[in-house]
Amino acid sequence: MAGQRRAGTLRAFAVPEFRLVWLAGLLSVAGDQLARVALSILVFERTESAAWSAATYALSMLPALVSGALLSWLADRFPRRRVMVTCDLVRAALVAVMAVPAVPLWGLAVLLVLVQLAEAPFSAAQGAVLPEMLGARYEAGQAVQQVTTQLCLVLGFAAAAFVVVGVGAHGALAIDAATFAISAVLIRAGLGPYPPAVADGAPAVTSWWHRIVAGAAVVAGDRRLGTLVWLGWLALFTVVPEGLAVPFARQIGAAGGWIGVILAAEPAGAVVGALLLRWLPRQTRIRALGLLAIGTSAPLMAYWGQPQLGVALALLFISGLCSGYQVTAGATFVQLTPALVRGRALGFARTGMIAGQGIGVVLGGVLAQQVGASVAIAWAGTAGALVALAAAAVWSRREPAAISAVLPAES
Repeated sequence: MAGQRRAGTLRAFAVPEFRLVWLAGLLSVAGDQLARVALSILVFERTESAAWSAATYALSMLPALVSGALLSWLADRFPRRRVMVTCDLVRAALVAVMAVPAVPLWGLAVLLVLVQLAEAPFSAAQGAVLPEMLGARYEAGQAVQQVTTQLCLVLGFAAAAFVVVGVGAHGALAIDAATFAISAVLIRAGLGPYPPAVADGAPAVTSWWHRIVAGAAVVAGDRRLGTLVWLGWLALFTVVPEGLAVPFARQIGAAGGWIGVILAAEPAGAVVGALLLRWLPRQTRIRALGLLAIGTSAPLMAYWGQPQLGVALALLFISGLCSGYQVTAGATFVQLTPALVRGRALGFARTGMIAGQGIGVVLGGVLAQQVGASVAIAWAGTAGALVALAAAAVWSRREPAAISAVLPAES
């Protein structure tokens, strides 16, 4: 059975469209890591402020509060390929302007917000396309994307600090702009149009407010979806060490190159966790969601002991190891969501996750400014473990075995 699941995961690559979407996504992720590290280092060097460094990092997340609510509906209104290509081209142009050395810090902040406004419709369109593209192989494809994206994060974070030193912050931004442009070309050349689903006789949703509410209503109307969203949004606690990597490295006396290693530790654990979970039957994976959610935050509580570099890296790796549950949680959410509103429901769920992460990073930065980065991370881990404990208790009452039974069979 384990061999069949591994083979099923690899067979996701047999779908040509999936290969192109996968490659385009990896290019964008790699470029984004360069840009994030470049901006975080640049701001911290100029301000010497953990709060401002974290706030800059959060600017890549917080705009989702607006874009997810107002723009995700585009994935259910226009052909998904058109939405994805347009978003990529817009982001490529904006980041290219950011790469101009004459742009001041406040201008970079404004442009970064605009770049992130285009992320929500892109992600909603991509999320709506994948289940149609892969069918019964959807969760296998999600696992492939999760593992390879996390690997890209590991390599990107580990190398980003050195690349920024080599080419400069503005050079890193130029590379990021190029990745968006290449992604647009790949998607335009290799992906079908994928028009949005239409229900015969169903009234058209024309009001922008109704489009916003539609995704939230779907989630609120199904307790299974609501609990899965809750489990996904727990990432707002575990992202705090990522946002505080620069001030934490400074606190423990780690050299600049170690910033990338600190950032890479959690994604490295997530790669291993996602691979290990693929060995388990789906029913077991679904049943374990709550326990793994607790395990993602609990290791961060050890930061109360002011860990040094080696211990901190181990704790982040263990946290990432447990975070592999997000693959199963996300795939289950998509497969339980009606196709007609899948784009909007995904937009709502991802908006909350990304915006929550941004809020978590900002609050962590403000707290770190007062009590230090290590203590701020410890507070995030403690709060996250308590909230995860409540979510796990609710999930255990949602009859995971019954949920597994209604999902499409794994290929």
